[in-house]
Amino acid sequence: MIRWGFLGAGWIAQTALAPALHAANNATLHAVASRDTERSGALNPTRVHKRYEDLLDDPEIDAVYINLSNEAHYQWAIAALKAGKHVLCEKPLALNHAQAQEMADAAKKHNRVLTEAVWHQWHPRFVRIRELIQRGDLGALSSIDSSFCFTGNFENNYRLDPQKGGGSLLDVGVYQVHVWSALNPQNDVVNIQSVNRTMSSTGVDMTTQVSAELGNGVRVKALSSFEMPETQSIVISTEQATIECLGNDAFTSWNKPSSMRIANQIEEFAPVDPYRLMVENFSDHISDKPSWILGLEQSLYVSQVLDQIKEYGTEQ
Repeated sequence: MIRWGFLGAGWIAQTALAPALHAANNATLHAVASRDTERSGALNPTRVHKRYEDLLDDPEIDAVYINLSNEAHYQWAIAALKAGKHVLCEKPLALNHAQAQEMADAAKKHNRVLTEAVWHQWHPRFVRIRELIQRGDLGALSSIDSSFCFTGNFENNYRLDPQKGGGSLLDVGVYQVHVWSALNPQNDVVNIQSVNRTMSSTGVDMTTQVSAELGNGVRVKALSSFEMPETQSIVISTEQATIECLGNDAFTSWNKPSSMRIANQIEEFAPVDPYRLMVENFSDHISDKPSWILGLEQSLYVSQVLDQIKEYGTEQ
């Protein structure tokens, strides 16, 4: 049984990760540390620590989940790795590729596992898509078109603070770039053709629209927004067919049925908790049991592409 500790007790920890831990068959929520001890206790851990450092010093914790605002991922992931803990870190892994590389280097140095919690990649629907594309069942991949948009009310929220890694690209664009890498794992150079952004008064991107071509000719488009009507889509084209996630939950299908269209065929997927699948696979992985986790190479590539998009958008 893997004993987990949470740094932070925010919304995702409350609604998704803590329930996933309590339901998992190979993991337990041993401890939580946050600025609000009452909120930490509400997650029903075995114990509550007042300080992050105390949790990292707890010898009974095997793995740490980092549920902090984006700018804190770098500092606390490295601290947890140095403390000998395996780390599951919320997305984005870091604010930029340089930070992500330092985190990866720390994981290697301390012989610990570091994984980015891009939870939709554990969902059976996306697993099915990845297998179809990587095996070449439908011929060569030609394009990926996606969107992840919603209208946010972010008063006093880190998502509007550029110093804390705010903005739609790092919040929901990261999911879409992960799709590029998962379906095109050669991690080719990205040739960006256009980036259109609208910025907030605080200096973060409220909307980022990018069009690019991967090094092997695969065309990709992604739309991320905090100010557009709620929409989630993934449409993938190959030589032989188009794959489309049906419904409005391409990235966030959780505990409800989901489906996708492959050419003229519909495939249905039973309700599942991908957070629990993520936790169980991670726990099995660090126990040397059969499992699948998101590779750090993919996260490093994604961080590099996000830097490219930001730089291209700034130059326009």
